[in-house]
Amino acid sequence: MPLTRTQLTSDSAPPPRLSSLLGAVRPLRSRLGALRPLHIALIVLGVALFLAISGLLARFFATENLERDDILAVLRAEVIGDERGMLSRLSGCPTTPKCVAVVKVDAASLHRTGAVKLLSLTSSTNHSLTSATGPTRVAWTVIGHLPTVQCVTVKRTGNFLTGISVALLSIGAPVSNEADC
Repeated sequence: MPLTRTQLTSDSAPPPRLSSLLGAVRPLRSRLGALRPLHIALIVLGVALFLAISGLLARFFATENLERDDILAVLRAEVIGDERGMLSRLSGCPTTPKCVAVVKVDAASLHRTGAVKLLSLTSSTNHSLTSATGPTRVAWTVIGHLPTVQCVTVKRTGNFLTGISVALLSIGAPVSNEADC
C-alpha cells in the first residue's frame, strides 16, 4: 500500500533549511583572509614557475616544427627544379662545390609535378638541449611517384634557456628506402 505525504514526512526528519546550509559554509572572503602571506606567496610562486616552464617547453617544441618546415621548403624547391631556391635555404652548401653539385643533380633528377608529402622525418638532433649537428633522414613523395629518401645535415645552435636556432647545411643524394643516414 502506498504511503501518503503525511506518513512520509512524519516518519522522516525535517528537511534542512537552505539558510542553515549556507551558514555552515564560510564565505570566500573569510577563507582568503585566513591565508597567511607565506601561503599566498607560495601560490603565486607556483603559478609563476608553471607559466615559465610552459613557455620554455613551448619554445623548445616549436624548434622541431621549424626544422620540419625548413626541410619541406628545400624539398619543394627541389621538386620544381629550383637550384637557387635550394641553395638559398642550405646555409653551408653554396661554399662547398660537392654540395652544389649534389643540389644540381637532385634538382634535375627529382623534378616532379605535384605537392610534396612528408612520410617520415627522423632527426639525430631533435630534442637536443644544446648545440648539435647531425643528419636528418627524410622520406617524402609526390602523389603518383615512388617515395624518395634523402639525408639533410642539420645544425642547431643555442641552448634550452636562450632558444635554439636551426640551419640546414646540406642535402644528400637519394638513398635506398631502408638506408640510414
